[in-house]
Amino acid sequence: MSVRRLDNVGIVVEDLAAAIAFFTELGLELEGEMPVEGRWVDRIIGLDDVRVDIAMMRTPDGHGRVELARYRRPEVVSLEPKNPPANTLGLTRIMFAVDDIDDVVARLQARGGELVGEIAQYEDKYRLCYLRGPAGIIVALAEQLR
Repeated sequence: MSVRRLDNVGIVVEDLAAAIAFFTELGLELEGEMPVEGRWVDRIIGLDDVRVDIAMMRTPDGHGRVELARYRRPEVVSLEPKNPPANTLGLTRIMFAVDDIDDVVARLQARGGELVGEIAQYEDKYRLCYLRGPAGIIVALAEQLR
């Protein structure tokens, strides 16, 4: 076997505190924060003189993590368009299973989240939505119907 597990998904943000608050509101737990810099980082990511503050967020089951990163050096670059639609090539969303989609959407909207479309129902199985979160990423939510 080549892959043992998915370790984490990384998201570059401008406001680390706001992103931590957003994902905490979603139900993730802050595992830790730290600055990262040094030649080893430069070599891994192919940039020079890197200084980045990271926060590792853990899902309640302990199996998933989201790494939030705020670059101090070098300056961040933006994708165009700023809030790409769901059909943009590349990684555009991260999905979470939730217990009460209406409650989660309301709480995330209070933290700056914006619905991309609307909450929709798929057959009698799921209620789903896309919500734009920190750094313009799309956070997909799925509530399994009982």
